[in-house]
Amino acid sequence: MSLLQGKKVVVMGVANKRSIAWGCAKALIEQGAEVIYTYQNERMKKQLDKLVPENSFMVECDASSDESIENAFQQIGENAGEIHGIVHAIAYANKEDLSGDILNISREGFALAQDISAYSLIAVTKYAKPILAPNSGIVTMSYLGAERAVPNYNMMGIAKAALEAEVRYLAAELSPQGIRVNGVSAGAIKTLAVTGVQDYQKLIQLSEERTPDHIGVTIEEVGNAAAFLISPAASGIIGEVIFVDKGVHLS
Repeated sequence: MSLLQGKKVVVMGVANKRSIAWGCAKALIEQGAEVIYTYQNERMKKQLDKLVPENSFMVECDASSDESIENAFQQIGENAGEIHGIVHAIAYANKEDLSGDILNISREGFALAQDISAYSLIAVTKYAKPILAPNSGIVTMSYLGAERAVPNYNMMGIAKAALEAEVRYLAAELSPQGIRVNGVSAGAIKTLAVTGVQDYQKLIQLSEERTPDHIGVTIEEVGNAAAFLISPAASGIIGEVIFVDKGVHLS
């Protein structure tokens, strides 16, 4: 039986076919869900048009704007009635803040990365809450750099640490209202976001070497975990950040 048959789930952050968000969307569809997609701007919409199934509902949503987020979820509510989950796979930092010394991160760069990569989860949850069905799930995407000092991950590691703290606080606040919040700490995958990190090839190579079978995790494997966490089958999992990295975090 499909875990998400008849459910409607919003996926935020699909950039191209290598995106973790795209792996999540595919897994959700395989489990019977109807996926609603958000895109940042018209340029990103053109990329999305090439990927998503015909007649998919897509809505513009700029994660840096409360007004845009509010408008997006109003449109989603008008179209879908209610939704049963959200995949939040949104992150951004200036490229210069993903290399070199932490001490060189500017105040502006720090604020930007925290705004897009961390605060956006709070804003999205706030405006989605009125249309979230009982026992719905929200899943966001993190990485090992939230817990450990990964070379060159720098500002994004700091932002992901804030994001993981948000998962716990949001889960504690919203679980009594029937909304589960969890995170997935995905292994290093060659996505558009990862290529912004200096020497990202070494990061991916090291990650693959540390898996027991020396094969890196895929967007499909991450997507399967996200689909499960959104589904009612994961009703007992609240406020967790689950590693889906083929065991890299063990070493």
